[in-house]
Amino acid sequence: MLEKRPQLPQENAIDSDYFIYCLEGVQDIDTVKVTEAQESLEHLALTYEIASIHKTCDTIEGLEESLNTLILDDHNFKDYEIIYLVMEGEANSICLNDYYYSFQEIAELFEGRLSGKILHFSNAKILDLDEEEAQYFLDITGAKAVSGYGNAYNGISSSNLDKAFFNLFKEDDNMFDVVEELHQRHYNVCKLLDFRLYY
Repeated sequence: MLEKRPQLPQENAIDSDYFIYCLEGVQDIDTVKVTEAQESLEHLALTYEIASIHKTCDTIEGLEESLNTLILDDHNFKDYEIIYLVMEGEANSICLNDYYYSFQEIAELFEGRLSGKILHFSNAKILDLDEEEAQYFLDITGAKAVSGYGNAYNGISSSNLDKAFFNLFKEDDNMFDVVEELHQRHYNVCKLLDFRLYY
C-alpha cells in the first residue's frame, strides 16, 4: 500500500524577485513580541506577494551585524530594493537603546555597502535632512535614495502608506514614477505625514 505523504508547502510560494528587508529598533531583542511592522509585512506577503525579512536590533552593533549579514551572506541581497527602517530618533539621527547615532555616523558605518538601495524610514522617527546631510549619506553609502516622513507619529502610523509605497515599487521600479503615483493615489496621507524623498 502506498503511503500518502503530506504535501509540503512550496519553497517559492511567493514568486518574487522583489524583497523588503526590515530592521526594527526595539528595547530588547530577547523580548518576543509581534510588532506592528511585522504584522504589516505579513499583510504585504499575503495580499501583494511581496517577500520580506524582518529583524530586530537593540544596539548599533546589532544594526551593523544585521546589515552585514544581509550584504555579505544573503545571496538575494541584490533583490532587496528597499531597506525598511522602523526606528525612533530625531530629524537626522536614529535612537537605539537610548543612544543617538547621526546619519553621518550611519553613513560611515555602511560606506559603499548600500549601492542602489532605497532606505525607507517609517514615521516612528521624523526624517529631516538638509541638502548637505542627505548628499553626504547618499555619496558615502551608495544608496539610491532615502525616504521617510517629516511629521512625527502623533497617533497616526505610516504603515499603510509604507505598504502602498512598497507595493507600487513591485509594479514599477522607476522611483520617481512610484513617488508621483503614491502622491496621486494617497495625496491626503502623503501630505498629512509629509512624505519625503532624498536622492
